[in-house]
Amino acid sequence: MDKGSRFDGVGTSVLRITLLFGTVTIAMALLAVPMLERRTQLARNDGIGLDMTSTGSISRSHIYTVERSVLQAPGRSCIIHQDGTREGDC
Repeated sequence: MDKGSRFDGVGTSVLRITLLFGTVTIAMALLAVPMLERRTQLARNDGIGLDMTSTGSISRSHIYTVERSVLQAPGRSCIIHQDGTREGDC
């Protein structure tokens, strides 16, 4: 038995194993990406359409509501007085 015949199948075996693991990796990636994307989309859609506002009052004589939108620039707010008049960025 010469050395050349002993190692003839080794290269083919390594190639087959590499192709097998490569195929499995690609199949898992093709299955995992849509599942993860769907989860991310569901988590992202939980807050769509909601505009959280804050309300408050200082004293009984002067009651007003302060609204702040996530769409407004920071520091901007809308103040709604008891009689319905508005001031600020409404």
